[in-house]
Amino acid sequence: MASTADIKNGLCINHKGKLVQIIEFQHVKPGKGPAFVRTKLKNIETGRVVDHTFPSGHKIDVVRIENRPYQYLYKEGDGFHFMHTQTYEQIFIGAHLIEKPEFLKEEDVCTIIFHAEEETPLVVNIPLFIEATVTYTEPGIKGDTATNTMKPATIDTGAEIRVPLFIDTGDKIKVDTSKGQYSERVK
Repeated sequence: MASTADIKNGLCINHKGKLVQIIEFQHVKPGKGPAFVRTKLKNIETGRVVDHTFPSGHKIDVVRIENRPYQYLYKEGDGFHFMHTQTYEQIFIGAHLIEKPEFLKEEDVCTIIFHAEEETPLVVNIPLFIEATVTYTEPGIKGDTATNTMKPATIDTGAEIRVPLFIDTGDKIKVDTSKGQYSERVK
């Protein structure tokens, strides 16, 4: 068991029966009263961030996690097959462990977070940006470029995003997967 003195950014702990990661923390020593540690905790499974204050010296249960690189192979049913990039071991991951599976492209390298003691996958982090080809979008209207107008488009992963009017079917674009938005056109 560790204490609040061992808290650092990125540390994973078991808090109220859930695995959380410390995003940021601050040791506070007020003029009156005992010291405490103010933290922002991110739930690993849901991604939700909450504020929590620990009294100074409070015992915390540290959990060891590992980030492992896996390459996305293909989708089967309601899950996805991944292969470890160094050992070539294959693993089947359910869709509930992937935040935005609609942006997964074959051969993309993702990071899978594992609970080190139990060897169970906790969450799959897909690449922050992907390059995709627009498979369908309505043609833009010539001369309608004065405003920052967006139109719907379908990309080769099957996801639907909004793109600027000048993007046409067949164009390669860069997509921000965290926001699910168009980022820029790829030359």
